[in-house]
Amino acid sequence: MRLRVLPVLLSSLLTAVAFAGDMAPPPPDEHPVFGEIAEAMDPAQLQSTLSTLVGFGTRSTLSDTKSDKRGIGAARRWVQSRFKQISKDCGGCLEVITPSQVFTGERTPKDGVDVMDIVAIQRGATDPDRYLVMTGHLDSRVRDVMDAKSDAPGADDDGSGVAAVLETARVLSKYKFAASIVYSVDSGEEQGLYGGKVIAQYAHNHQWQVEADLNNDIVGNSHGQNGVTDNTTVRVFSEGTRALETPKEANERRYHGGEVDSPSRNVARYALQAERYIPNWHVMMVYRTDRYGRGGDQVAFNELGYPAVRFTESHEDFTHQHQDVRVEGGIHYGDVLSGVDFPYLAKVAATNAIALAGMAWAPAPPSGVSIASDPAPGLSGGTDTVFDWKPSAGAAGYRLHWRATIDPRWNAGHYVGPVQHYLLKDVSIDDWFFGVAAVSQDGFESPVVFPGAAGAFTPDQSGTGKP
Repeated sequence: MRLRVLPVLLSSLLTAVAFAGDMAPPPPDEHPVFGEIAEAMDPAQLQSTLSTLVGFGTRSTLSDTKSDKRGIGAARRWVQSRFKQISKDCGGCLEVITPSQVFTGERTPKDGVDVMDIVAIQRGATDPDRYLVMTGHLDSRVRDVMDAKSDAPGADDDGSGVAAVLETARVLSKYKFAASIVYSVDSGEEQGLYGGKVIAQYAHNHQWQVEADLNNDIVGNSHGQNGVTDNTTVRVFSEGTRALETPKEANERRYHGGEVDSPSRNVARYALQAERYIPNWHVMMVYRTDRYGRGGDQVAFNELGYPAVRFTESHEDFTHQHQDVRVEGGIHYGDVLSGVDFPYLAKVAATNAIALAGMAWAPAPPSGVSIASDPAPGLSGGTDTVFDWKPSAGAAGYRLHWRATIDPRWNAGHYVGPVQHYLLKDVSIDDWFFGVAAVSQDGFESPVVFPGAAGAFTPDQSGTGKP
Protein backbone atom coordinates (compact mmCIF):
# COMPACT_ATOMS: atom_id res chain seq x y z
CA MET A 1 0.00 0.00 0.00
CA ARG A 2 2.82 2.45 0.79
CA LEU A 3 4.08 2.32 -2.80
CA ARG A 4 0.78 3.80 -4.02
CA VAL A 5 0.66 6.70 -1.57
CA LEU A 6 2.84 9.12 -3.54
CA PRO A 7 0.99 8.82 -6.90
CA VAL A 8 -2.36 9.13 -5.12
CA LEU A 9 -1.23 12.22 -3.20
CA LEU A 10 0.14 13.83 -6.34
CA SER A 11 -3.09 13.10 -8.21
CA SER A 12 -5.15 14.49 -5.34
CA LEU A 13 -3.12 17.71 -5.37
CA LEU A 14 -3.57 17.94 -9.13
CA THR A 15 -7.31 17.46 -8.70
CA ALA A 16 -7.48 20.24 -6.13
CA VAL A 17 -5.62 22.64 -8.43
CA ALA A 18 -7.56 21.70 -11.54
CA PHE A 19 -10.98 22.08 -9.96
CA ALA A 20 -10.74 24.97 -7.54
CA GLY A 21 -14.17 26.58 -7.66
CA ASP A 22 -15.89 23.61 -9.34
CA MET A 23 -18.91 23.03 -7.09
CA ALA A 24 -20.63 19.93 -8.57
CA PRO A 25 -21.43 18.00 -5.34
CA PRO A 26 -20.42 14.33 -5.59
CA PRO A 27 -22.69 11.61 -4.20
CA PRO A 28 -21.28 9.34 -1.46
CA ASP A 29 -18.56 6.93 -2.51
CA GLU A 30 -18.62 4.82 0.65
CA HIS A 31 -21.24 2.07 0.67
CA PRO A 32 -21.71 0.24 4.00
CA VAL A 33 -24.04 -2.21 2.23
CA PHE A 34 -20.95 -3.76 0.60
CA GLY A 35 -19.62 -4.54 4.06
CA GLU A 36 -22.96 -6.13 4.94
CA ILE A 37 -22.80 -8.28 1.81
CA ALA A 38 -19.27 -9.41 2.62
CA GLU A 39 -20.18 -10.32 6.19
CA ALA A 40 -23.22 -12.31 5.01
CA MET A 41 -21.04 -14.83 3.15
CA ASP A 42 -21.18 -17.96 5.29
CA PRO A 43 -18.21 -20.39 5.31
CA ALA A 44 -20.44 -23.06 6.88
CA GLN A 45 -22.94 -22.75 4.02
CA LEU A 46 -20.12 -23.01 1.49
CA GLN A 47 -18.82 -26.13 3.21
CA SER A 48 -22.27 -27.71 3.23
CA THR A 49 -22.71 -27.03 -0.48
CA LEU A 50 -19.31 -28.42 -1.36
CA SER A 51 -19.78 -31.52 0.78
CA THR A 52 -22.94 -32.27 -1.16
CA LEU A 53 -21.23 -31.77 -4.51
CA VAL A 54 -18.31 -34.02 -3.58
CA GLY A 55 -20.82 -36.62 -2.39
CA PHE A 56 -21.94 -37.25 -5.97
CA GLY A 57 -18.71 -39.21 -6.52
CA THR A 58 -17.98 -37.90 -9.97
CA ARG A 59 -19.44 -34.98 -11.87
CA SER A 60 -17.77 -35.77 -15.16
CA THR A 61 -19.82 -34.38 -18.04
CA LEU A 62 -19.69 -37.90 -19.52
CA SER A 63 -20.99 -39.57 -16.33
CA ASP A 64 -24.43 -40.93 -15.42
CA THR A 65 -27.34 -38.56 -15.96
CA LYS A 66 -30.09 -40.84 -14.62
CA SER A 67 -28.97 -41.71 -11.10
CA ASP A 68 -30.19 -39.58 -8.20
CA LYS A 69 -27.04 -40.26 -6.18
CA ARG A 70 -24.03 -40.27 -8.51
CA GLY A 71 -22.91 -38.40 -11.59
CA ILE A 72 -23.47 -35.13 -13.40
CA GLY A 73 -27.24 -35.60 -13.70
CA ALA A 74 -27.77 -35.89 -9.96
CA ALA A 75 -25.48 -32.92 -9.36
CA ARG A 76 -27.34 -30.74 -11.87
CA ARG A 77 -30.70 -31.60 -10.38
CA TRP A 78 -29.44 -30.77 -6.90
CA VAL A 79 -28.12 -27.38 -8.03
CA GLN A 80 -31.47 -26.70 -9.68
CA SER A 81 -33.28 -27.57 -6.46
CA ARG A 82 -30.94 -25.29 -4.52
CA PHE A 83 -31.69 -22.35 -6.82
CA LYS A 84 -35.40 -23.05 -6.46
CA GLN A 85 -35.13 -23.02 -2.68
CA ILE A 86 -33.26 -19.70 -2.76
CA SER A 87 -35.98 -18.35 -5.04
CA LYS A 88 -38.69 -19.56 -2.67
CA ASP A 89 -36.94 -17.81 0.22
CA CYS A 90 -36.90 -14.51 -1.69
CA GLY A 91 -40.52 -14.69 -2.85
CA GLY A 92 -39.81 -16.08 -6.32
CA CYS A 93 -37.08 -13.60 -7.26
CA LEU A 94 -35.13 -16.15 -9.35
CA GLU A 95 -36.12 -17.65 -12.70
CA VAL A 96 -34.38 -21.00 -13.18
CA ILE A 97 -33.60 -22.18 -16.71
CA THR A 98 -31.55 -25.07 -18.15
CA PRO A 99 -30.06 -24.15 -21.54
CA SER A 100 -28.25 -27.00 -23.26
CA GLN A 101 -26.43 -27.91 -26.44
CA VAL A 102 -24.90 -31.08 -27.91
CA PHE A 103 -21.16 -30.87 -28.56
CA THR A 104 -18.73 -33.17 -30.34
CA GLY A 105 -14.97 -32.94 -30.07
CA GLU A 106 -11.76 -34.65 -29.05
CA ARG A 107 -13.01 -35.07 -25.48
CA THR A 108 -16.50 -36.34 -26.26
CA PRO A 109 -17.97 -39.62 -27.54
CA LYS A 110 -18.38 -39.83 -31.32
CA ASP A 111 -22.08 -39.09 -31.05
CA GLY A 112 -21.42 -36.09 -28.85
CA VAL A 113 -22.52 -35.13 -25.34
CA ASP A 114 -25.44 -33.04 -24.15
CA VAL A 115 -24.06 -30.16 -22.07
CA MET A 116 -26.60 -28.50 -19.77
CA ASP A 117 -26.12 -25.40 -17.62
CA ILE A 118 -28.23 -24.65 -14.55
CA VAL A 119 -28.96 -20.93 -14.54
CA ALA A 120 -30.84 -18.63 -12.18
CA ILE A 121 -31.83 -15.13 -13.30
CA GLN A 122 -32.56 -12.33 -10.82
CA ARG A 123 -34.40 -9.75 -12.93
CA GLY A 124 -33.54 -6.10 -12.48
CA ALA A 125 -36.27 -3.67 -11.46
CA THR A 126 -35.57 -0.74 -13.78
CA ASP A 127 -32.91 -1.92 -16.26
CA PRO A 128 -33.71 -5.63 -16.69
CA ASP A 129 -32.18 -5.93 -20.17
CA ARG A 130 -28.71 -5.25 -18.77
CA TYR A 131 -27.08 -8.37 -17.33
CA LEU A 132 -24.25 -9.16 -14.91
CA VAL A 133 -23.24 -12.82 -15.04
CA MET A 134 -21.39 -15.00 -12.53
CA THR A 135 -20.22 -18.45 -13.64
CA GLY A 136 -18.58 -21.56 -12.18
CA HIS A 137 -18.37 -25.06 -13.68
CA LEU A 138 -20.02 -28.06 -12.09
CA ASP A 139 -18.19 -30.84 -13.94
CA SER A 140 -15.08 -32.57 -12.60
CA ARG A 141 -12.44 -34.93 -13.98
CA VAL A 142 -9.55 -37.25 -13.16
CA ARG A 143 -6.28 -37.66 -15.09
CA ASP A 144 -8.02 -39.37 -18.02
CA VAL A 145 -10.56 -36.78 -19.16
CA MET A 146 -12.64 -39.54 -20.79
CA ASP A 147 -12.91 -41.54 -17.54
CA ALA A 148 -16.49 -41.08 -16.34
CA LYS A 149 -16.45 -43.93 -13.81
CA SER A 150 -13.67 -43.16 -11.31
CA ASP A 151 -14.25 -40.89 -8.35
CA ALA A 152 -13.62 -37.26 -9.31
CA PRO A 153 -14.54 -35.21 -6.23
CA GLY A 154 -13.77 -31.86 -7.91
CA ALA A 155 -13.76 -30.01 -4.60
CA ASP A 156 -11.66 -27.04 -5.68
CA ASP A 157 -11.89 -27.51 -9.47
CA ASP A 158 -14.54 -26.38 -9.60
CA GLY A 159 -16.84 -27.21 -6.73
CA SER A 160 -15.44 -24.10 -5.07
CA GLY A 161 -16.65 -21.91 -7.94
CA VAL A 162 -20.10 -23.50 -7.89
CA ALA A 163 -20.35 -23.03 -4.12
CA ALA A 164 -19.37 -19.37 -4.58
CA VAL A 165 -22.08 -18.91 -7.23
CA LEU A 166 -24.77 -20.48 -5.04
CA GLU A 167 -23.73 -18.53 -1.95
CA THR A 168 -23.66 -15.27 -3.91
CA ALA A 169 -27.15 -16.02 -5.19
CA ARG A 170 -28.33 -16.68 -1.64
CA VAL A 171 -26.93 -13.41 -0.33
CA LEU A 172 -27.78 -11.10 -3.25
CA SER A 173 -31.30 -12.50 -3.62
CA LYS A 174 -32.15 -10.50 -0.50
CA TYR A 175 -31.61 -7.22 -2.39
CA LYS A 176 -33.28 -5.44 -5.30
CA PHE A 177 -31.18 -4.18 -8.21
CA ALA A 178 -31.64 -2.01 -11.27
CA ALA A 179 -29.95 -4.50 -13.64
CA SER A 180 -30.37 -8.27 -13.85
CA ILE A 181 -27.92 -10.71 -12.25
CA VAL A 182 -27.37 -14.20 -13.68
CA TYR A 183 -25.96 -17.10 -11.65
CA SER A 184 -24.77 -19.80 -14.06
CA VAL A 185 -23.53 -23.24 -13.02
CA ASP A 186 -21.96 -24.68 -16.17
CA SER A 187 -21.13 -28.20 -17.34
CA GLY A 188 -18.71 -29.38 -20.01
CA GLU A 189 -15.78 -27.13 -19.06
CA GLU A 190 -13.30 -29.96 -18.77
CA GLN A 191 -14.39 -31.42 -22.12
CA GLY A 192 -13.71 -28.21 -24.05
CA LEU A 193 -15.06 -25.08 -22.29
CA TYR A 194 -18.50 -26.04 -23.57
CA GLY A 195 -20.62 -24.82 -20.66
CA GLY A 196 -19.36 -21.27 -21.09
CA LYS A 197 -20.34 -21.45 -24.74
CA VAL A 198 -23.85 -22.56 -23.80
CA ILE A 199 -24.58 -19.61 -21.51
CA ALA A 200 -22.72 -17.05 -23.67
CA GLN A 201 -24.62 -18.19 -26.76
CA TYR A 202 -27.89 -18.09 -24.82
CA ALA A 203 -27.10 -14.49 -23.86
CA HIS A 204 -26.40 -13.63 -27.50
CA ASN A 205 -29.52 -15.38 -28.81
CA HIS A 206 -31.70 -13.54 -26.29
CA GLN A 207 -29.99 -10.20 -26.98
CA TRP A 208 -28.79 -9.71 -23.44
CA GLN A 209 -26.73 -6.58 -22.84
CA VAL A 210 -23.98 -8.38 -20.93
CA GLU A 211 -21.94 -5.85 -18.99
CA ALA A 212 -19.64 -8.46 -17.44
CA ASP A 213 -19.12 -12.14 -16.74
CA LEU A 214 -17.27 -13.01 -13.54
CA ASN A 215 -16.02 -16.57 -13.90
CA ASN A 216 -14.88 -18.43 -10.78
CA ASP A 217 -12.69 -21.46 -11.39
CA ILE A 218 -10.41 -22.95 -8.70
CA VAL A 219 -11.07 -20.36 -6.01
CA GLY A 220 -11.09 -22.28 -2.71
CA ASN A 221 -7.53 -23.30 -1.83
CA SER A 222 -5.19 -21.07 0.17
CA HIS A 223 -2.19 -23.45 0.37
CA GLY A 224 -0.08 -23.67 -2.78
CA GLN A 225 1.97 -26.54 -4.12
CA ASN A 226 5.00 -24.30 -3.53
CA GLY A 227 4.35 -24.40 0.21
CA VAL A 228 3.05 -20.84 0.40
CA THR A 229 -0.13 -20.30 2.41
CA ASP A 230 -1.97 -17.14 1.38
CA ASN A 231 -5.53 -16.56 2.50
CA THR A 232 -5.43 -12.84 1.70
CA THR A 233 -5.14 -12.74 -2.10
CA VAL A 234 -7.23 -13.73 -5.11
CA ARG A 235 -6.13 -13.35 -8.73
CA VAL A 236 -8.34 -11.86 -11.42
CA PHE A 237 -7.37 -12.46 -15.06
CA SER A 238 -8.62 -10.29 -17.93
CA GLU A 239 -8.01 -9.92 -21.65
CA GLY A 240 -5.94 -6.88 -22.62
CA THR A 241 -7.50 -6.14 -25.99
CA ARG A 242 -11.02 -6.93 -27.17
CA ALA A 243 -11.42 -10.24 -28.99
CA LEU A 244 -13.58 -8.61 -31.69
CA GLU A 245 -11.16 -5.79 -32.38
CA THR A 246 -10.92 -4.89 -36.09
CA PRO A 247 -7.63 -4.09 -37.87
CA LYS A 248 -8.63 -0.41 -38.02
CA GLU A 249 -9.35 -0.37 -34.29
CA ALA A 250 -6.05 -2.15 -33.60
CA ASN A 251 -4.14 0.55 -35.44
CA GLU A 252 -5.92 3.24 -33.42
CA ARG A 253 -5.14 1.43 -30.17
CA ARG A 254 -1.48 0.90 -31.05
CA TYR A 255 -1.06 4.62 -31.65
CA HIS A 256 -3.12 6.13 -28.82
CA GLY A 257 -3.10 3.37 -26.19
CA GLY A 258 -5.69 1.02 -24.76
CA GLU A 259 -3.74 -2.25 -24.58
CA VAL A 260 -4.44 -2.44 -20.85
CA ASP A 261 -7.88 -0.83 -20.88
CA SER A 262 -10.27 -3.25 -22.53
CA PRO A 263 -13.70 -3.39 -20.87
CA SER A 264 -12.67 -6.72 -19.34
CA ARG A 265 -9.59 -5.09 -17.83
CA ASN A 266 -11.72 -2.30 -16.35
CA VAL A 267 -14.14 -4.88 -14.91
CA ALA A 268 -11.08 -6.41 -13.21
CA ARG A 269 -10.22 -2.97 -11.82
CA TYR A 270 -13.82 -2.63 -10.64
CA ALA A 271 -13.36 -5.73 -8.48
CA LEU A 272 -10.54 -3.97 -6.62
CA GLN A 273 -13.09 -2.04 -4.54
CA ALA A 274 -13.65 -5.22 -2.50
CA GLU A 275 -10.38 -4.39 -0.75
CA ARG A 276 -12.17 -1.48 0.96
CA TYR A 277 -14.80 -3.73 2.54
CA ILE A 278 -13.02 -7.04 3.21
CA PRO A 279 -10.32 -6.78 5.91
CA ASN A 280 -6.78 -7.82 4.99
CA TRP A 281 -7.72 -8.62 1.40
CA HIS A 282 -5.93 -8.08 -1.91
CA VAL A 283 -7.35 -8.48 -5.41
CA MET A 284 -4.36 -9.17 -7.67
CA MET A 285 -4.88 -8.22 -11.31
CA VAL A 286 -3.07 -10.42 -13.83
CA TYR A 287 -2.72 -9.00 -17.33
CA ARG A 288 -3.67 -12.20 -19.17
CA THR A 289 -6.97 -13.66 -20.35
CA ASP A 290 -6.24 -16.76 -18.25
CA ARG A 291 -3.35 -18.68 -16.79
CA TYR A 292 -0.60 -19.32 -19.34
CA GLY A 293 -1.85 -21.65 -22.08
CA ARG A 294 -5.05 -22.49 -20.18
CA GLY A 295 -8.68 -21.41 -20.36
CA GLY A 296 -12.02 -21.10 -18.62
CA ASP A 297 -15.67 -20.36 -19.28
CA GLN A 298 -15.07 -16.61 -19.45
CA VAL A 299 -13.34 -17.10 -22.82
CA ALA A 300 -16.65 -17.82 -24.60
CA PHE A 301 -17.99 -14.46 -23.42
CA ASN A 302 -14.87 -12.67 -24.63
CA GLU A 303 -15.15 -14.35 -28.03
CA LEU A 304 -18.68 -12.97 -28.45
CA GLY A 305 -17.56 -9.47 -27.53
CA TYR A 306 -18.69 -9.46 -23.89
CA PRO A 307 -16.44 -8.23 -21.05
CA ALA A 308 -15.40 -11.17 -18.87
CA VAL A 309 -12.78 -12.02 -16.24
CA ARG A 310 -11.61 -15.08 -14.34
CA PHE A 311 -11.08 -15.38 -10.57
CA THR A 312 -8.58 -17.99 -9.35
CA GLU A 313 -6.84 -18.59 -6.03
CA SER A 314 -3.42 -16.98 -5.65
CA HIS A 315 -1.34 -20.17 -5.25
CA GLU A 316 -2.56 -23.33 -6.96
CA ASP A 317 -1.74 -26.89 -5.93
CA PHE A 318 -1.52 -28.95 -9.10
CA THR A 319 -1.43 -32.23 -7.17
CA HIS A 320 -5.15 -31.54 -6.58
CA GLN A 321 -6.08 -30.79 -10.19
CA HIS A 322 -6.99 -33.38 -12.86
CA GLN A 323 -5.64 -36.21 -10.72
CA ASP A 324 -6.82 -39.66 -9.68
CA VAL A 325 -7.35 -39.80 -5.91
CA ARG A 326 -4.35 -41.67 -4.51
CA VAL A 327 -1.25 -41.51 -2.33
CA GLU A 328 1.99 -41.85 -4.25
CA GLY A 329 5.48 -41.20 -2.97
CA GLY A 330 4.01 -39.80 0.22
CA ILE A 331 2.02 -37.19 -1.74
CA HIS A 332 -1.77 -37.08 -1.53
CA TYR A 333 -3.17 -36.56 -5.02
CA GLY A 334 -6.76 -35.71 -5.88
CA ASP A 335 -9.18 -32.82 -5.55
CA VAL A 336 -10.73 -33.64 -2.18
CA LEU A 337 -12.68 -31.60 0.36
CA SER A 338 -9.76 -31.16 2.75
CA GLY A 339 -8.02 -29.00 0.15
CA VAL A 340 -10.55 -26.17 0.48
CA ASP A 341 -10.25 -23.23 2.89
CA PHE A 342 -13.85 -22.12 3.46
CA PRO A 343 -13.22 -18.73 5.15
CA TYR A 344 -10.94 -17.92 2.20
CA LEU A 345 -13.62 -19.05 -0.26
CA ALA A 346 -16.11 -16.79 1.50
CA LYS A 347 -13.86 -13.80 0.78
CA VAL A 348 -13.66 -14.73 -2.90
CA ALA A 349 -17.46 -15.02 -3.06
CA ALA A 350 -17.77 -11.65 -1.31
CA THR A 351 -15.44 -10.06 -3.87
CA ASN A 352 -17.73 -11.27 -6.65
CA ALA A 353 -20.88 -10.22 -4.81
CA ILE A 354 -19.62 -6.69 -4.18
CA ALA A 355 -18.68 -6.28 -7.86
CA LEU A 356 -22.00 -7.70 -9.09
CA ALA A 357 -24.06 -5.61 -6.69
CA GLY A 358 -22.12 -2.44 -7.47
CA MET A 359 -22.56 -2.82 -11.22
CA ALA A 360 -26.22 -3.84 -10.86
CA TRP A 361 -27.03 -0.79 -8.69
CA ALA A 362 -25.03 1.57 -10.91
CA PRO A 363 -26.13 2.87 -14.32
CA ALA A 364 -24.72 1.22 -17.43
CA PRO A 365 -21.23 2.33 -18.42
CA PRO A 366 -21.41 5.39 -20.70
CA SER A 367 -21.03 4.94 -24.45
CA GLY A 368 -19.38 7.12 -27.06
CA VAL A 369 -16.55 8.17 -24.75
CA SER A 370 -13.97 10.34 -26.51
CA ILE A 371 -11.22 12.76 -25.56
CA ALA A 372 -9.48 15.59 -27.38
CA SER A 373 -6.95 18.31 -26.74
CA ASP A 374 -8.28 21.87 -26.42
CA PRO A 375 -5.75 24.16 -28.14
CA ALA A 376 -5.99 27.92 -28.19
CA PRO A 377 -6.63 29.50 -31.61
CA GLY A 378 -3.62 29.18 -33.87
CA LEU A 379 -1.87 26.57 -31.70
CA SER A 380 -1.31 22.90 -32.56
CA GLY A 381 -2.00 21.64 -29.03
CA GLY A 382 -3.16 22.61 -25.60
CA THR A 383 -2.78 21.80 -21.92
CA ASP A 384 -6.46 21.01 -21.32
CA THR A 385 -8.40 17.82 -22.14
CA VAL A 386 -11.98 17.72 -23.43
CA PHE A 387 -14.25 14.75 -22.57
CA ASP A 388 -17.41 13.81 -24.46
CA TRP A 389 -19.76 10.89 -23.93
CA LYS A 390 -23.34 9.79 -24.42
CA PRO A 391 -25.70 9.65 -21.43
CA SER A 392 -26.44 6.46 -19.49
CA ALA A 393 -30.04 5.83 -18.43
CA GLY A 394 -30.49 6.48 -14.72
CA ALA A 395 -27.21 8.33 -14.27
CA ALA A 396 -27.29 11.25 -11.84
CA GLY A 397 -23.81 12.26 -12.97
CA TYR A 398 -20.45 11.05 -14.17
CA ARG A 399 -16.97 10.74 -12.78
CA LEU A 400 -13.91 11.46 -14.89
CA HIS A 401 -10.95 9.22 -14.12
CA TRP A 402 -7.30 9.47 -15.05
CA ARG A 403 -4.00 7.87 -14.13
CA ALA A 404 -0.37 7.91 -15.22
CA THR A 405 0.12 5.66 -18.24
CA ILE A 406 2.33 3.30 -16.21
CA ASP A 407 -0.11 3.01 -13.28
CA PRO A 408 -2.36 -0.07 -13.02
CA ARG A 409 -5.16 1.60 -11.05
CA TRP A 410 -7.34 4.65 -11.58
CA ASN A 411 -6.05 6.97 -8.87
CA ALA A 412 -7.44 10.41 -9.75
CA GLY A 413 -10.99 11.46 -10.47
CA HIS A 414 -13.57 14.19 -10.46
CA TYR A 415 -17.36 14.11 -10.30
CA VAL A 416 -18.95 16.39 -12.91
CA GLY A 417 -22.70 15.98 -12.50
CA PRO A 418 -25.32 15.33 -15.24
CA VAL A 419 -23.38 16.58 -18.27
CA GLN A 420 -22.00 14.91 -21.39
CA HIS A 421 -19.16 17.32 -22.12
CA TYR A 422 -16.41 18.58 -19.85
CA LEU A 423 -13.23 20.61 -20.14
CA LEU A 424 -10.56 19.30 -17.76
CA LYS A 425 -8.27 22.25 -17.14
CA ASP A 426 -4.49 21.89 -16.99
CA VAL A 427 -4.44 18.11 -17.37
CA SER A 428 -2.61 17.28 -20.60
CA ILE A 429 -4.10 14.65 -22.89
CA ASP A 430 -0.57 13.50 -23.68
CA ASP A 431 0.47 12.44 -20.19
CA TRP A 432 -2.45 10.42 -18.77
CA PHE A 433 -4.89 7.65 -19.52
CA PHE A 434 -8.51 8.77 -19.15
CA GLY A 435 -11.95 7.24 -18.66
CA VAL A 436 -15.53 8.03 -17.70
CA ALA A 437 -17.91 6.19 -15.34
CA ALA A 438 -21.65 6.71 -14.81
CA VAL A 439 -22.81 7.34 -11.24
CA SER A 440 -26.24 6.74 -9.69
CA GLN A 441 -27.96 9.15 -7.33
CA ASP A 442 -26.87 6.91 -4.44
CA GLY A 443 -23.26 7.02 -5.59
CA PHE A 444 -22.96 3.56 -7.15
CA GLU A 445 -20.49 3.83 -10.01
CA SER A 446 -20.19 1.83 -13.22
CA PRO A 447 -16.89 0.42 -14.44
CA VAL A 448 -14.68 3.02 -16.09
CA VAL A 449 -14.88 3.29 -19.89
CA PHE A 450 -11.64 4.04 -21.74
CA PRO A 451 -12.13 6.32 -24.78
CA GLY A 452 -12.73 4.84 -28.21
CA ALA A 453 -13.21 1.32 -29.47
CA ALA A 454 -10.51 -0.12 -27.19
CA GLY A 455 -12.59 0.55 -24.09
CA ALA A 456 -16.15 0.17 -25.42
CA PHE A 457 -18.35 -2.13 -23.33
CA THR A 458 -20.69 -3.20 -26.13
CA PRO A 459 -19.80 -4.03 -29.75
CA ASP A 460 -22.17 -1.42 -31.21
CA GLN A 461 -20.13 1.25 -29.36
CA SER A 462 -16.94 0.12 -31.08
CA GLY A 463 -18.14 -0.24 -34.67
CA THR A 464 -17.98 -4.04 -34.84
CA GLY A 465 -21.75 -4.56 -34.72
CA LYS A 466 -23.54 -7.06 -32.54
CA PRO A 467 -21.63 -10.23 -31.64
